[in-house]
Amino acid sequence: MSVTNIITPDLIHASVDFGLKVLIIIIKIAVVLAVGLLHVAYATYFERKVIGHMQVRLGPMRVGPHGLLQPIADGVKLFFKEDVIPAQADKVAFFLAPVIFMAASMVNLSVIPFTSGFVIANVNIGLLFIFAIAGMGVYGIFISGWASNSKYAFIGGLRSAAQVISYEIAMGLSLVGVMILSGSLNLTDIVKAQQASIFGVYAIPQIVAFVVFTIAAVAETNRTPFDLPEAESELVAGYFTEYSGFRFALFFLGEYIAMFIMASLATVCFLGGWTMPWYILKVLPFLKIVPGIVWFLVKVYAFIFFYYWIRATVPRYRYDQLMGIGWKILIPIALANIVVTALIKLLL
Repeated sequence: MSVTNIITPDLIHASVDFGLKVLIIIIKIAVVLAVGLLHVAYATYFERKVIGHMQVRLGPMRVGPHGLLQPIADGVKLFFKEDVIPAQADKVAFFLAPVIFMAASMVNLSVIPFTSGFVIANVNIGLLFIFAIAGMGVYGIFISGWASNSKYAFIGGLRSAAQVISYEIAMGLSLVGVMILSGSLNLTDIVKAQQASIFGVYAIPQIVAFVVFTIAAVAETNRTPFDLPEAESELVAGYFTEYSGFRFALFFLGEYIAMFIMASLATVCFLGGWTMPWYILKVLPFLKIVPGIVWFLVKVYAFIFFYYWIRATVPRYRYDQLMGIGWKILIPIALANIVVTALIKLLL
């Protein structure tokens, strides 16, 4: 059989379709990564400005108008800073740890639906995927603490492992109510189910779960008041005490991308994603012209602002208090919420 007989018009058409799909996916990945990196740069600027004004300061002002170029200056400084490696460190693990931590955060961007038509991978188990990959991030933290050969870093790594295990349970249980109401693990389907519901968002009927999720999200990302793995007053900088330069920047990048992932998950599961509740659109119909991506980002950055607000106002908890809140308060409340939600769903 000749080659011309094998290459049929249908095969050529299928190859072109496959090539276009791959190209579209690559473009989506490039856009998401670029926006993610830009988010990290200016999320730090936003945080410094917000906390500065809350403390009656101006925040960054010197580099560029109102300090707008400060994140770029910080990035250039970290890129060219000396990469110091402790003499007794496990070098292979020391090199890999920040990459694992950053990659675990970046991969989760692939399943976040920014709008109904813009998601890199619309998988049917999006929620489980996020939890599975997010759980990998703690390996980067723990490995960095062990590989640094520093008691401060090692204690920070152990703290982070215990903290993530504790609060990941509460977070997972808080989302079971959302799964019951939507009947799906697909993030796009969850948004569509909210759009078709009475309230338009799950944050109203699942207010208890939303509060549990919010607290657990702060703990999952090691943010104040649950930043015990870093705890500057006790552990210098915790698990990344021995890191500098570009490797330190990778931890920084991973932390802020993780905040974006948690804010996006809250937006998708509780705040209606890229949609607005039907009753708001009925009262203010002109809001229909606003693109869905705008609503999505407004909700995400409102949630991230809450992160900053907490950091500026709430002191760090003791470690025993941290564990007590997770195991004695959040997990029982999340379990009770599942029972109540299931009963209401069954009766209605």
